[in-house]
Amino acid sequence: MKIINTALCSFGMSGCVFHAPFINVHPSFKLKGAWERSKKLIQQKYPDAVSYSSYEELLADKDVDLVVVNTPNYTHYEYAKLALQAGKDIIVEKPFTITAEEAKELIAIADKENKLISVFQSRRYDSDFRTVKKVVQQNLLGEIVEAEIHYDRFNEALSPKQHKEIPGPGTGILYDLGSHLIDQALQLFGMPQAVFADLGIVRPISLVEDYMEVLLYYPNIRVRLKGTYLAREIFPSYVLHGSKGSFLKSRADIQEANLQALVSPADANWGVEPETEQGILHTEKEGKIIREHVPTEKGNYVDYYEGVYQALIHKTQPPVSAQDGLNVIKVIEAAYKSNNEKCVAPL
Repeated sequence: MKIINTALCSFGMSGCVFHAPFINVHPSFKLKGAWERSKKLIQQKYPDAVSYSSYEELLADKDVDLVVVNTPNYTHYEYAKLALQAGKDIIVEKPFTITAEEAKELIAIADKENKLISVFQSRRYDSDFRTVKKVVQQNLLGEIVEAEIHYDRFNEALSPKQHKEIPGPGTGILYDLGSHLIDQALQLFGMPQAVFADLGIVRPISLVEDYMEVLLYYPNIRVRLKGTYLAREIFPSYVLHGSKGSFLKSRADIQEANLQALVSPADANWGVEPETEQGILHTEKEGKIIREHVPTEKGNYVDYYEGVYQALIHKTQPPVSAQDGLNVIKVIEAAYKSNNEKCVAPL
């Protein structure tokens, strides 16, 4: 069995919480190490891992097969390009890049070097989204005419990660939480024809957008994506209406909370939501109107890394392709055009 030696570009929250545990439990991956600029923490949790003092040192390590670019958004393009040119396959955190042109250039380099790019869209593997996707695929609502996807929080304080709060390329709620919502919408409905967006700041202390509403136009569907940092009472995160009925579901995936509580992804109950968070299906089945709870699918971010392994070893399609990442950036760019020009921006 081929082992994929994997190195992280940082070992902060992203590396420690969202990547290392899954690399560690997957039998076909080995956590080779991480680039640590100041704090040297990786060997406390993974004694066999290497703490690289520079990115150049990491890329020069011939044992490293796969590099995870999990650094601030504005660095993704530069670090991903350097890794590809060093002969490494790469995973890039969402958002893939800041601009569509950057994404296209990385795709061209990967094609030339015959290297893999996958974008880490972990929310595809959340229990709630998997349940929504199953309801849609089973056609339980008939022809869907309207969908609303929320990612709401209540947090009056700014993020301790300063790079998220300083105005600049790739900052703000649209690149952060919006990347998840856009990716989920594209998974369900494909690329829209046009975009309308309203972006703003609702917290007086914030310097970057912390409120978003994006309307995606399709021939027969309207999809609204909404996010805010001032929502104390949470609206259902998924609201879908179709010709036969409706489905409402909360955002209740437990994986992030369990990771922060140091629960291992190898736990038998990993990714199992509380039954109290089951979605409501109100529709027509076999000529009868029914209203019932829908058992929630199991969430599991390990499945993402399994998909990456299959793509690397058996040349299957990556679980999230570079083109998927590019499509999200195209929608983000159209949303900014719409917000700045107060118009509907075509795609």
